[in-house]
Amino acid sequence: MPSSAPTRPDATRARYEALLEVAQSIAAHRQLATLFADLGRCLGPLVSFDFICLTLLDEKERTVRLHILHTDRELVGAPPGPTPLDQSPTWYALQTGQPYYVPDAASEDRFPILRDLVRANRIQCFCILPLSTAQRNLGGLQFGSFQCDAYTLEDIDFMIHVARQVAVAVDNALNFETARAYEDQLARERDRLRALLEINNAVVTCLDTEPLFQAISRSLRQTFGLDYVSLLIYEKEIGAFRLHALDFPEGSGVIRERAVVPLDNTIVGEVYRTREGRFVGIEEAARSWPGTADIVSREGLQSIGCLPLITRSETLGTLNLGSRRAHFFTPEDGQYFSQVAGQVAIALENSFSYKRIEELNERLAEEKIYLEDEIRTDSRFEDIVGQSRALRAILKQVETVAPTDSTVMIYGETGTGKELLARAIHQLSSRRQGTFVKLNCAAIPTGLLESEMFGHEKGAFTGAIAQRIGRFELAHRGSIFLDEVGEIPLELQTKLLRVLQEREFERLGSSRTIRTDARLVAATNRNLSLMVEEHQFRADLYYRLSVFPLTVPPLRERREDIPLLVRYFVQQNARRMNKRISTIPAASMEALARYHWPGNIRELQNFIERAVIVSAGPVLQIPVRELKRGGGAVTSAGEVQTLAAAEREAIVRALREANGRVGGPQGAAVKLGMKRTTLQAKMHKLGIPNRG
Repeated sequence: MPSSAPTRPDATRARYEALLEVAQSIAAHRQLATLFADLGRCLGPLVSFDFICLTLLDEKERTVRLHILHTDRELVGAPPGPTPLDQSPTWYALQTGQPYYVPDAASEDRFPILRDLVRANRIQCFCILPLSTAQRNLGGLQFGSFQCDAYTLEDIDFMIHVARQVAVAVDNALNFETARAYEDQLARERDRLRALLEINNAVVTCLDTEPLFQAISRSLRQTFGLDYVSLLIYEKEIGAFRLHALDFPEGSGVIRERAVVPLDNTIVGEVYRTREGRFVGIEEAARSWPGTADIVSREGLQSIGCLPLITRSETLGTLNLGSRRAHFFTPEDGQYFSQVAGQVAIALENSFSYKRIEELNERLAEEKIYLEDEIRTDSRFEDIVGQSRALRAILKQVETVAPTDSTVMIYGETGTGKELLARAIHQLSSRRQGTFVKLNCAAIPTGLLESEMFGHEKGAFTGAIAQRIGRFELAHRGSIFLDEVGEIPLELQTKLLRVLQEREFERLGSSRTIRTDARLVAATNRNLSLMVEEHQFRADLYYRLSVFPLTVPPLRERREDIPLLVRYFVQQNARRMNKRISTIPAASMEALARYHWPGNIRELQNFIERAVIVSAGPVLQIPVRELKRGGGAVTSAGEVQTLAAAEREAIVRALREANGRVGGPQGAAVKLGMKRTTLQAKMHKLGIPNRG
């Protein structure tokens, strides 16, 4: 029990005056840290003590924690951590509402944790006063001395008054810190909600990946103070991730855009497979994913966050976050960043869908233009015409190779119908629903051939004012026919070989790899094997093209087909020119069959077209004597005259007879047996002025 020695009235008055000063001093404190610092100074003049402590109650955790306020000696042993209530004298004092005074610490055995601490520091007596208000229990105020029974009843009674003042100050400080923590939490939530709103706005307004990512990363870095944000997208074609977007202003360049990250043995691979986010420090990363840790540590990152980008149908990749501060991410961050990753996944899905739609629209536009060009071309073959043994043999080979996806190489002279065979291969294959795209390699300037084949990006070269889809991309899941393949320059043959072997390429001016599933049918009238020997054609490309070679016989080797072709072309041209030609003289047909046709079917087609033009009645008028072995048509004067010149002469003669009139009952069109618009088109093509 404490001694009952009286205290002098002047000493008592001084104490209460000092207590008033303490109350005024500690009332100004709103933070526990500054309150604790000032309590030791203020309480020194009031009570004789060698140390003073404060214990604060955590009712949720059912523990108390000791805070040393003042001591003249260095504390021996660390202050105990959170102490369970039933092992703390503070809880006993709070339960009884009375001070817990131990005049001789040597006799203390109820609370071992406190007993060991006071004995280790040679404390002989101590007193714990409950700290509470009308609303709640707060903890205890503990005085101690290196002397036994150092406090009287008056001292303890006075310390009770001190404890009441301290309780009010502690309660105010705790309330203030709770309010401030709540305000800070509200501010954090407000900032996070604002960031989510900004991200949502970006999702709604940005369809292009680059500005979308910039808006998202800027919001995240400003809200959380992140040093690093990136997007890794999984590409099935390469079986790995590619870094598609990077926001790392202070990076040294170790982490770069377009970098490839493997699926195995990486944090992104684990997150992608498990579809669960991870937040780790550099030490844990080094233990679990040494490769990942090596790269990020070289950039100075100490904390890493990785979240899956999950849509309704698939996992696109990962959202990656980083900070140069250790232990940067808190447990609460997981749920928030998962929401962010969900928004990013939606945004990416929208962006990819928009891009696919845009590419499909561009492709449809290109196909439309291409098909319109096809319609406007002068090739009028609808079917393969002929019954000769040579033709049947080649068609048998077409039937054999068409169902496969093998590359076909068609050899043949000019005008033998190589394109027609290529179309037949496409129509008989499983790709018939796809596009049949053709490209004459000899008709395109060398500098533009690569762009025609593989496309280009806007600004890839002078004059590239817009993005263009190449023929290989256009022929995806269809067939592409490269005519005059022997004219492809050597430097472009390497890229063509890569497309055939790996089925991938890049547009001019782009680093994005595009995969194509196009079947190649090539044709040439040149001797490729001889070109290989003369180093004008790559041997590896030659062998790759010659998987299944076909040789189209020239017309002179299938003369029995000439009558069928003649009748076909006569009917075709007569129908187009609105003429009726029902008779072909036998002598004329015999002459046509004997002629050796150096220009093959194309020459025959043009010759018959000219004959239909100049035929005024139902009988086909063929200038048989103009057929001359060696090519061309021959006039009576013996001068070589082209079909175009003969056609021009017939039109000019008809115009002269019609006094320059094109249309009308007495016009040149009627005399020539064709429509006015057809004649005008011919006149424009041949450069004949239209005067009526």
